[in-house]
Amino acid sequence: MATVGFNGLTVASFESRMAVEIARLIERHGGKPLVTPALREIPLDDNSAALKFGVRLMTERIDLLVLLTGVGTTALFDLLKTRYSWPSIVEALKQTAIVARGPKPVAALKAFNLQPTLIVPEPNTWVEVVSTLDEYRPVKGLRVAVQEYGMSNPDLLEALRQRGAEVFPVPIYRWALPEDTGPLKKVLGEINAGNIAVMLITNAAQIDHVMQLLEQEGTAAQFKEACRKMVVASIGPTASERLRHYDLPIDFEPSHPKMGVLVKETSEQTHALLRAKR
Repeated sequence: MATVGFNGLTVASFESRMAVEIARLIERHGGKPLVTPALREIPLDDNSAALKFGVRLMTERIDLLVLLTGVGTTALFDLLKTRYSWPSIVEALKQTAIVARGPKPVAALKAFNLQPTLIVPEPNTWVEVVSTLDEYRPVKGLRVAVQEYGMSNPDLLEALRQRGAEVFPVPIYRWALPEDTGPLKKVLGEINAGNIAVMLITNAAQIDHVMQLLEQEGTAAQFKEACRKMVVASIGPTASERLRHYDLPIDFEPSHPKMGVLVKETSEQTHALLRAKR
């Protein structure tokens, strides 16, 4: 008899913002969800970079604004509205080409009744951001603001600088570990004990936090060994890049970097992948 979906296997996820949604998706596809956030979004104590961006936008000229996340886009505009009238912000943005890295920044812009000039196609990595700009126009001599998310992307910034752009990052929020890391440590212990069959990675920063905790506990080598015996599914190239950085396996990437597609397609492939590993 053919297996359907996860077929009762325990599936770990470190999702924070969409924890309830991913748990439901795992259950819908026959898995037992074990969802424990590895991330906590905290506002930057110092918003000077964002406020400096506002001054430049309103008084000088920003040629290109690259928006990397929906949450960051909303936070940036909300911050600007504490200093300037919304009509004056919109007027200034009319002089700026807005680049949206995929559907989430597009949705955030739509909520402000704004349209992007360019939409970066899937899989929405920094490589697609740069190639989209290359097709649009040369960036040499242009002032390019990059709204950052959680952590900086030095590869993107460097690629723009190499093309002659004047680049300034605009960090809006960053990632921290959960205030209580106990639940996360418990799940990592279950993985190390070989009690979890599938691990879903939905954000590159999750890997950094997981490895940070494991190194503190002295169990990173044990975790890497456990991962070789389970299915490790990555939502897309950016997360996969971080997995490779730590020499962790990537057994599966979905056809589209979306959470629903990740869960569905991983559930369909899990049993074949586990058989191959054995």
